[in-house]
Amino acid sequence: MTRPQRRVGAENSATRTLILKTTEELILEQGYGALSTRRVAARAGLKPSLVHYYFPTTDDLLLEVSRRGAEDSDRMIEEALESDDPLGALWELLIDTSRTAMALEFMAMANRRDALREHMAEHCRQMRERQVEIFRTLIGDRLEGPDGLPPEALSVVLAGIGRAIIMEENLGVDCGHEAAKAYVEQWLQKLAPDQSKVKNAEA
Repeated sequence: MTRPQRRVGAENSATRTLILKTTEELILEQGYGALSTRRVAARAGLKPSLVHYYFPTTDDLLLEVSRRGAEDSDRMIEEALESDDPLGALWELLIDTSRTAMALEFMAMANRRDALREHMAEHCRQMRERQVEIFRTLIGDRLEGPDGLPPEALSVVLAGIGRAIIMEENLGVDCGHEAAKAYVEQWLQKLAPDQSKVKNAEA
């Protein structure tokens, strides 16, 4: 498959930002199957040719939306570390409805778009490594032992629970969700970090 072309147009352009924001809205509202550059243009009140000026192909557009989402996720993880309850803040990110729903849509798209899959896989690996580093720094030995999980497993378990909740809510199913959330929150409170360690988590 041909890789996306290099971005065209100024990155700080208001029009470019509008196109990206509109694309995100359409994906969340109608799903990736309904997405097209023509629909993005119509929703944004632009000519299709202008969308293609900034993003010559649909892959170019989707890849940039994915990059933007990845940057937001990285920023929010670091902000969570500065909160009074870093573990709780990280959990809130994992069950954020809009962000997880968008990630699921992009996972589905990535099955057929090589460049998007490569970017998402690389960022996923980086996020997993960062989460493991954070859990190891904040919780340390309290995760080990017969009743604990190694940091790598904790990262997968929390992400998996978050995705499962969002996927079922999209189907209109919420049975057990509040109980699951409460259990995870109580569990994380027991593992609440020593705040003196939070500032030592490497950026």
